[in-house]
Order: sequence, then C-alpha cells, then structure tokens
Amino acid sequence: MDIGRNSARAFVGFAMLSALAGACQPNSDAAITAPPTPHRSINGAAGQMPAYYDGQLFTVNMMELPEDASASLIANNSSINKIYASNDLDEEQDFIPVIDAIQGDGFNPLWQQILIVFKPGFTPHQFVSDEQIEAAAAAPNPEITLVVTDEVYRCSVVGRK
Repeated sequence: MDIGRNSARAFVGFAMLSALAGACQPNSDAAITAPPTPHRSINGAAGQMPAYYDGQLFTVNMMELPEDASASLIANNSSINKIYASNDLDEEQDFIPVIDAIQGDGFNPLWQQILIVFKPGFTPHQFVSDEQIEAAAAAPNPEITLVVTDEVYRCSVVGRK
C-alpha cells in the first residue's frame, strides 16, 4: 500500500513541477508592483511583488501551493529554493522579500517560505541577498532568527526593475 501511495505522491509532485516549469520564463517588460493584499486574488498579476536577489530588485509572481502539495514537496524535493520574508507572504510585507536563485543560477520554480524575525535590541532593516540573511542569522551575536515554515510557493521571476 505504501509503495502505491508513494508512487502517486511522486507522480503528483513531478506533474506539478513539470506544469510549473513553463511558468518560469522571464519577462523583462514587467514592472515592480506592490505586494498582494489580503483583499485581492493572488493569482496572475495580482500575485506580483518585488524581491531582491543578490542586491538587484526583480518582480516575482507568487502563488501558494495547497497544504498537502507543500508537505509532499518539502518531504520529497531537496532542491526547493528559499524565499525570505518579514511577514507571511499572504500578508503585506514590512520589507521586500529576498530570493536565493534566479534563472541560470540554480532556479527552481518552487520556494519554501522562511520568515525573518529580528531579535530584541536589533533595528529591523532591509536585506538584499540571501548571503546577508544567512550571515546575520549565523553571527556570534545573531541579529535575526530564521523560522522555516511549511508553506511552499510557485514563484516565477517575471522581470527586473
């Protein structure tokens, strides 16, 4: 029974990855827009938000995957990218999110949300690269804590500012 269930999960994961791969083509004409608000649909252009990658500002299109798909992908896909955010991506952001890959640099259209939590005594500020975030979390006196969530998003990099 477990073999059939695992095969079905693997098939669903592969099908989702294949379907999402086509959505990952860049569109340099896209403009940076505000993060989605809870009152708008996050599908299509309404799901677009700015995101930093290695100090450069890009536009990404985000869509949260269903809970069961997220759990299966986290358990079975070791190449999911990371998106660092100050708030849950379904909410307005205090700071622009940071992504750890773009097309041509280890890109995968699936992103696990990691929340940045500033520790008391440190002034919250904008990070512009995953290296900055990882260094701030690993410092001898770390200014942030990283909270890995169980949320996975389909994230297409659709343009550069």
